[in-house]
Amino acid sequence: MIQSLFGLMGLIFVAWLFSEDKKNVSIKNILTGLALQMAVAALTLKVPAFNNIMMYLNHVVDALQNATTAGTSFIFGYLGGGPLPFKEISPGGSWTFAFRALPLILVVSALSALLFYWRIIPIIVKAFSFVLQKTMDIQGALGLGVASNIFVGMVEAPIVITPYVKDMTRSELMTLMISGMATISGTVLVLYASILNPVIPGAIGHILTASIISAPAAILISRLMVPEKSIVNQSGKTFIGSSASSSMDAIVKGTSDGVQLLINVTALLLVLVALVALANQILTFLPDISGEPITLQRILGVAMWPIVWLMGIPANEAFAASSLMGTKTILNEFLAYLQMANLPAGTLSPRSIIIMTYAMCGFANLGSLGILIGGLISIAPNRKTEIVELGLRSVVGGTLATCMTGAIVGLLY
Repeated sequence: MIQSLFGLMGLIFVAWLFSEDKKNVSIKNILTGLALQMAVAALTLKVPAFNNIMMYLNHVVDALQNATTAGTSFIFGYLGGGPLPFKEISPGGSWTFAFRALPLILVVSALSALLFYWRIIPIIVKAFSFVLQKTMDIQGALGLGVASNIFVGMVEAPIVITPYVKDMTRSELMTLMISGMATISGTVLVLYASILNPVIPGAIGHILTASIISAPAAILISRLMVPEKSIVNQSGKTFIGSSASSSMDAIVKGTSDGVQLLINVTALLLVLVALVALANQILTFLPDISGEPITLQRILGVAMWPIVWLMGIPANEAFAASSLMGTKTILNEFLAYLQMANLPAGTLSPRSIIIMTYAMCGFANLGSLGILIGGLISIAPNRKTEIVELGLRSVVGGTLATCMTGAIVGLLY
């Protein structure tokens, strides 16, 4: 417990080291962020009723995903989620990212355009503005974007607040990016839970809880890395981006915008994953270490040893845990969860497994960076230079946020 408490302070210090304006960091934001994160963690981990409410909200995501699957299975057959014409040998083996996850972008884009046309989202923005201005000094549009990231992906969440993104301050933009990196979407929630159920009973509750706890952590970390210098009050804005003449017109235009977004996301994801693979091939020219080739994920795993120790992982288990974090950051959390589920018994203690489950529950990896940059540039092309500039820092921030969540769980578990 003492190790995790010390680790929380250490992770905040690491975030401060990455700050672009170290003198203007708000102590109030740090204390408020920590208090909010501890309160959310205590509620979700210790109060079953609150956790049940969050699980109910996730049913909304399930409904969106099921609706999307109805469309993808109709268009793509079993590749899109339709009945398999063969027996699935490996659990999750038939799940394809391109045909199952990415099409959700189109559905959310069309639905968001419709909700904006109906003036529903601006009302929600005002509600979030009231709550978050009183706690974290965050505007309503950003608050809705952060909250959306708990349930949908890092691109779908900004789509919900599309008209507001182009006018966000630099700090708000960073918060939106880090919150996307520090959480996961409902589209992969069940998939990850099915992997972890054999080693963690009730894994789906833990994974959803991890995303909830990481939301305030993302706000705290982003405010450390890019302190707010100016406030743009967007809470009172009405919808300014729609030229739709009817509900159907809004759906058509939203879908059209989603197509361009989908193309950008897919292209950048493909390129960044390919570049990581190319870098690993170049590293094979170096001598092997411990009988295994040097890879980017192994290098990062060694570098992250102190970070996982700060979360509360015992020193004798820290290298195995840091290797998982290396895989998660360079490749993705899906492969890291698979590796953890297949670790030899006793490699990690039950407490360490719980901490790592929470610490790895986020999209902060290089592949996701391509998705995030491609999506945000499509939404706010006027901020392209700034989005690209903040990209790698958002991966760092998202990782630190989920590691803070791991440390919080280490304190409470």
